[in-house]
Amino acid sequence: MNDQLFSVYDHVILVSGGSRGIGRAIAQGFADRGAKVVITGRDKDTLEATAAEISTGEFDVVAKVCDVSYRQVIDTTVQEVIEQFQRIDTLVNVAGVNRRKPTMDVSEDDYDFVMDINLKGAFLLSKAVGRQMIRQTSGSQINIASLNTDRPLKNVLPYAMSKSAMGHMTRGLALEWGQFGVRVNALAPGFILTDLTQKMWSDETMQTWGKANTPQRRLGQPKDMVGTSIFLASEASAFMTGQILYVDGGFTAGWAWPIPE
Repeated sequence: MNDQLFSVYDHVILVSGGSRGIGRAIAQGFADRGAKVVITGRDKDTLEATAAEISTGEFDVVAKVCDVSYRQVIDTTVQEVIEQFQRIDTLVNVAGVNRRKPTMDVSEDDYDFVMDINLKGAFLLSKAVGRQMIRQTSGSQINIASLNTDRPLKNVLPYAMSKSAMGHMTRGLALEWGQFGVRVNALAPGFILTDLTQKMWSDETMQTWGKANTPQRRLGQPKDMVGTSIFLASEASAFMTGQILYVDGGFTAGWAWPIPE
C-alpha cells in the first residue's frame, strides 16, 4: 500500500479457523497485502488446499493443523510459528462451531463441544500468543465475536454464551495487556453467507427477514470482514483496544419495525 498507516506488509499473522469462510477470507486479505500468514484448523487436507489456493502474494501461506480445544496442541503450534518467524504481529481468533437446537435438546456433549472451541480454545490461544507479544512489546489480537455478543439469537444458547463471554474476554485482556503494547479488539460479523450458513440462508423466509432487518438490505460476504481486520492489525488503529466493532450492515443500529410509511 502507498499509505503505510494501513500497511501489514511483512507482518506475521496467525489465523485460527483459517481454512474456510470468514477465516479464509481474512487470511487471504492479509496474504494479498504482503503479510506472512499462518492458518490453522482441524483438517489437514482442507488446510493445505486452502493455503495453496490463497498463496497468491509474495509469501506462501503456511498451514498448521491445530485443534484449539487442546492446550498442548495450541502451545506446540504457537511455538512452531515463533521458531519459524521469530514473532507474531497479529492473532485472529476465528475458530468456532455451533449446534443449533432448543436449549432443552442441548446435551452436555453439545455444550462442551461449542464452549471448548469457541471460548476455551480462543482464551488459551490468546494466552499462548500473548506471552510472545508481551515479550516483543507489541501485537494486535482480533477476536471474532458475533451478533450474539450483543444479544442472543434463538436456539443457539451455548454459542451465544460463548460469544457473549468473548466480548468480556476482549475487554479484560485489553485492560491487562495494554501496558505491554498489546492491543485486543473484536469484530462482530452480521449475517454472513458461508459454507456453514448457506443452507439456512437459502430459505426464502430467512433471506427476506435478514435483508429486511439489515439497513444495507443484503447479507454479508466473508470478504466484508477483511477491511476492518486490516485496520485493527495496522498502525491506523494504534490507539484502539478493548473495542467490539459490529460489521453487520447496520443490523444492530436499531429495530426495523414493519410500520407502514
